[in-house]
Amino acid sequence: MTTTPERPTRQRTTLERRRTGGDVAVGVLLVIAGVVLLGNVVFATVASVLLIGWTALISGLVLVVGSLLRIRSGGSWAVALGGVVLAVLGLFILRNTAIGALTLTLLAGCVFLSTGLVRIVGGVVVPEARVVLVVSGAISVVLGLWILLDLTTATLTLLGTLLAIQTLLEGITLVAVGRVRPAPAGAAPPAGTTGAPG
Repeated sequence: MTTTPERPTRQRTTLERRRTGGDVAVGVLLVIAGVVLLGNVVFATVASVLLIGWTALISGLVLVVGSLLRIRSGGSWAVALGGVVLAVLGLFILRNTAIGALTLTLLAGCVFLSTGLVRIVGGVVVPEARVVLVVSGAISVVLGLWILLDLTTATLTLLGTLLAIQTLLEGITLVAVGRVRPAPAGAAPPAGTTGAPG
């Protein structure tokens, strides 16, 4: 009589949202930073443009180097070309911050306007969600038109305002509920899950 060896059981990682003292401290700092940025949206706009520029530049370089290192094992020239374009875009934004801010603001206005129009049309087609889609679509259209019709003011304020609001919301979220992390060892599994040998 032969016995089959037992396969080791795989432990399931349970995720939960917990708040620690570090989360509260970082959250408070983010809230303060968000309030400061809201008080100086022009500075926040410049900071957001520089952040986007550096992110594009570094991401592009990483894509190019990674593709070239793997080119013999099936690396893609298309990925390398995309990395070059991304790196050039990052350099362009960093060298011409004002034009970069104008371009990103124009893009944001077009996105708001087109998204709003799509939602309004969707509200006409889908009667059960008509009110929500039409209202949210109308707000997006108004935002898009405001940006596109007053591009100079929007360029100085829009990106900074969005960055400040995002920073503020991140800080409030950290202070209120913490962040998602693995549950501590030995914690009870969520209701309805049973550990069965794999």
